[in-house]
Amino acid sequence: MGTITPRENKDGSTSYKAQVRVRKGGKVLHQETKTFERRQAAQIWIKQREAALSHADGLKAALQENPSVKEMIKQYIAELGKPLDRTKKMILNQISGSTLGDIKAAQLESADIVGYMRTVDVAPSTRGHYLAHLSSVITLARPAWGYPVDASVVADARIALTRMGLVGRSKHRERRPTLDEMDRLMAEFGKVREGTPDSIPMQVLATFTIFSLRRISEICRLRWDDLDEDGCRVMVRDLKHPNTKVGNDTWVDLTPEALRIVKAQPRVDDRIFPYRALTASTAFTNAVQLLGIDDLHLNDLRHEGASRLSEMGWTIQRVAAVSGHRSWNTLKRYTHVRKVGDKYENWKWLDVIAPSPDYAMPES
Repeated sequence: MGTITPRENKDGSTSYKAQVRVRKGGKVLHQETKTFERRQAAQIWIKQREAALSHADGLKAALQENPSVKEMIKQYIAELGKPLDRTKKMILNQISGSTLGDIKAAQLESADIVGYMRTVDVAPSTRGHYLAHLSSVITLARPAWGYPVDASVVADARIALTRMGLVGRSKHRERRPTLDEMDRLMAEFGKVREGTPDSIPMQVLATFTIFSLRRISEICRLRWDDLDEDGCRVMVRDLKHPNTKVGNDTWVDLTPEALRIVKAQPRVDDRIFPYRALTASTAFTNAVQLLGIDDLHLNDLRHEGASRLSEMGWTIQRVAAVSGHRSWNTLKRYTHVRKVGDKYENWKWLDVIAPSPDYAMPES
């Protein structure tokens, strides 16, 4: 016997979730669900499916077209038509290898997803990424391949997980370095570089992070042939975005200070900054710990850079042109910053790493 469950939509309308099950020996052998805008349509579908599944051939065909979550993920990756970024691929592979990956499409319920997510030891915001990547597979499975899976199971699971506090937005960090902290870090980076000339130039990378608003992974991918010096801009390959990263190539503006730093770099590689992002992050963390600076991350320098531009009176639109944000919502938290001028005006370290023609190096 099929069942119909009313569902209230966000716009106030009602949809109807129809479900049919085939049991054998007390176990669910096959299950199908489909959502309709009208109850009558749901009732007709139930009658049609029950009639088809009552015959051996109809049930056999349904079972053959009922792959597991793991198999749907494999087909999704194979037929997507574009490469997945490393994080999404890792998450989908993790789901495939779990008990959730063994559940058949027609038997998949929101409770299965909730149960799996409760076992994943990550931050609430990261669980949201798990749901988003799983949803991208599930929502494609029925219209693209005809698999009997109900796309609403992920949405229902998200509602439950959100109310349980297991899924939520990431918290914005507000940590900004003081000028004294930056001076101490720059001095330490200089000592390391002087003692080990082949070490990564953290003075350059830390300063460029502030003035460019770029992630260190993006900085280490910038290429000379993607630089438009006359237009004061550069192409950022695979710019991070909530929905996609691979192939998300975006032109971003360079602040005068950022362009000055770029022009000061030697052309020894196709990349402007030919270094490993992980090495830079580790070097920054080591310096922070050595100096006893509390809770400062390399990525906090991006926030510092955006705050600086806002304090200089830049509009959200203009800051977004530098940061590369498609949506201005992320940058709205800077609108409360009062125009107080340039915190880094006449900052000596910019002249140290990218000397201007009339700059004289300080005596040691």
